[in-house]
Amino acid sequence: MTEEFEDMIEEVEDEVVEESQSSADPINTEEVVEEDELIVTDEMLDTIADTAIAALQDILQYFNVGEVTIDEYEGDEGELILDISGKDMAVLIGRHGKTLDALQFIVSMITVRTIGFRYPVIVDVEGYKNRRRQKLESIAHSSANRAASQHRKVGLRPMTPYERRIIHIALRDDDRVETVSEGEGPSRHVVVVPL
Repeated sequence: MTEEFEDMIEEVEDEVVEESQSSADPINTEEVVEEDELIVTDEMLDTIADTAIAALQDILQYFNVGEVTIDEYEGDEGELILDISGKDMAVLIGRHGKTLDALQFIVSMITVRTIGFRYPVIVDVEGYKNRRRQKLESIAHSSANRAASQHRKVGLRPMTPYERRIIHIALRDDDRVETVSEGEGPSRHVVVVPL
């Protein structure tokens, strides 16, 4: 990660903490509305996409990635996915996707502050997260098979909130197991529990 990007992350995190301590919403001075309490219209979704794309374009100026294309589409769970493509995109992914996670965090926080409510925005680079999602779903299903056949809990490695969500979603319809998140901070992980 570039030093400027790390500074930007710290600035946004500080602002998010300050904002969460004061209950004022930047748009309508009410509390931020949770996504499940709100019906999002097509017009609102366009505003969310425009806001997230503008934030992403502003941030990408700090990277030496040249010209990029940002495709937007809706994911399987209703989330807004912004997929960046171009030359030399590895710098945006970073080691183990850490830079991409930070980029997504910043874009999400800017979007929440601007529109006044939470809506899931996923930032991807040339389908990296889609490939990662497929791998995590495979891990989820094999862990469920192991938990069910061995009649014991199976703990997975620590994951980001996004990765844990993929595991939970992948196994939510599996009647043989349930999933729970355990641990705190960077050691938070999913445990697959046989029923």
